[in-house]
Amino acid sequence: MKFTFRSVSLSLAVALLLLAGCRASGPGTPARTVAQFFTKYENQPGFKASDWNAGLMTRLLLGRLSKLGGGTDISQALSSVRNARFITFTPTSGGARRLVAEGLNEEVAGLLANERYTPLAIADADPDIPNQLRYSVREQGGKVTEFVAVGQQQTTDSFVLVSVAGSFTREQVAQLSKVLPNVLAGGL
Repeated sequence: MKFTFRSVSLSLAVALLLLAGCRASGPGTPARTVAQFFTKYENQPGFKASDWNAGLMTRLLLGRLSKLGGGTDISQALSSVRNARFITFTPTSGGARRLVAEGLNEEVAGLLANERYTPLAIADADPDIPNQLRYSVREQGGKVTEFVAVGQQQTTDSFVLVSVAGSFTREQVAQLSKVLPNVLAGGL
């Protein structure tokens, strides 16, 4: 079999297009960061987004932690929070169901598979719990600058995505991951 420059170029072009198609899943241009994801979807059908002011959030969480038995480690982690955002998605309208059909859930998975995010294994994670949060972090200079939690909500194709920015150690993120599910369940 003889390979020509033209046949190799054509094969390379097809391969690149296939790879780009895999990477570009989701409605429209896929978001590459959590911030882009929020900007893209916060006003779309089925989404509810909220920003938490660090000062207000810290006071509310410290109040909740005192009820949940949180300790000094968690309090120190909370003092490192600059801001937090959450977005929930429930496909209750035709437009929202269309987003799911166009690959919304794949976009979320691809977003966190991006080279800027590293999956974080949580010691207390139980793989048998279906709606457990999965965590990913972005690091710079040995510090976690952002951690992201994603989990399924009560209905199929629904999810919650939480982004917390600050300057944390991995241990502080692990401490926050222990209380975040309770805080979300409490309806903060």
